[in-house]
Amino acid sequence: MKTIVIAAGYATRLGELTKNFPKPLLKIGDSTILDRMLDDIDRIPDIDEHIIITNHRFAHIFEEWADAKRPSLNAKLTIVDDGTETNDTRLGAVCDLLFAMDKLSINDDLLVVAADNILYFSFQEFVDFAKQKGTSCIMCHEQPSIEKLQRTGVVELDENNRVLGMEEKPEHPKSHWAVPPFYIYRKEDLDLVRHSVANGCGKDAPGNLAHYMVEHTTMHAWPMSAGRFDIGSLDTYYEACELAKSGKL
Repeated sequence: MKTIVIAAGYATRLGELTKNFPKPLLKIGDSTILDRMLDDIDRIPDIDEHIIITNHRFAHIFEEWADAKRPSLNAKLTIVDDGTETNDTRLGAVCDLLFAMDKLSINDDLLVVAADNILYFSFQEFVDFAKQKGTSCIMCHEQPSIEKLQRTGVVELDENNRVLGMEEKPEHPKSHWAVPPFYIYRKEDLDLVRHSVANGCGKDAPGNLAHYMVEHTTMHAWPMSAGRFDIGSLDTYYEACELAKSGKL
């Protein structure tokens, strides 16, 4: 299994803080957002390579970080530059995933993650769940707020956590199961992934691909065993820094 970290965005909502620096490498306490996530994933025995897909503007920063990071990792670490230099010319998360798969000729199970979350659980649990189910999988968590459900992906599940349907930003959510940006795509489903955009899948958000895959193959959803901290704005970044300072993150 390989990790693909989608880190090619420009984080415009963080203003000057990320104008010339990638959000995943911002410091939270003594570590960075990406280091916290990768240190957990690297302990999973199934993972043999971590692939970070980024843009051309930040690629050299990720390369410098990778040079320092590699000695501490069990798995190989690869940086992929998608060639874009502005938010207006970005490929979008789905196309970045396809770009990395094509460039590296990937034909393995994939753990695909966004690089702007700090988690209170281990990805090992997610990998174990996917192995048990034997299908491609997504994560989900209960979200009581209708307003927040209207801004994310929402899934309906059966009693065995098989995904019955998924909607992106529904006006009238059919459940309280929200979908965070963490996915496992099995090797057997990669042909569907590769042809997703050509067959009408949206390009921008990673959830677009999950929605497409739900309609074309059997998928299960793992209910997260604990919470996550999503760093999407300056306010949430500074809140994360304060939580880390107090030992709560």
